[in-house]
Amino acid sequence: MLFLGFLYSCSPTVKVTSDYDHAANFGEYKTFAVYDLKAQEGQVNQLNVDRVTKAIRNEMLAKGFTESDNPDLKVNAVSILKNKTSVSSNTNFYGYGGMYRPYGYWGGGAMMGGANTTFDTYNYVDGSLVIDIVSAKTTKLLWQGVGNAEIDTKPDNPEEFINEAIKKILANFPPGSEKK
Repeated sequence: MLFLGFLYSCSPTVKVTSDYDHAANFGEYKTFAVYDLKAQEGQVNQLNVDRVTKAIRNEMLAKGFTESDNPDLKVNAVSILKNKTSVSSNTNFYGYGGMYRPYGYWGGGAMMGGANTTFDTYNYVDGSLVIDIVSAKTTKLLWQGVGNAEIDTKPDNPEEFINEAIKKILANFPPGSEKK
């Protein structure tokens, strides 16, 4: 049910978005518990699941929340991984008429010349980590943060990468807490 999809990237740029219930009074929440996060089969090893759990726990504690067996908030994380291929083309014009010249025009065909188009493909994994924070009392979603990155290689230091990614995702929780 969980994975930090970013785990296979050296130093990707993690793009973050968040949304929350504007009617919620985040000041009334003091305690939290992290759901029992489990690795999806074939997605991530247990070491990285443990790293994600630890990073979420550490961020919540750093924000002044207390871990509890009877929490105000439940925190869960889910990963979404998609194999993708990016295709790009490059056309090289050559000869007369392929580019603007004083004796030609932009475009090709009318005068001597031609073009050669090559295609390049790049395979990668589009990885997202969604962190949901839910009211334990009402089971209503109060806040959601999403981190997304292009994953192409394994990081040198997965623990450091996971910590930084989760810190970035949780930066705007609770709403109004971000550094100005």
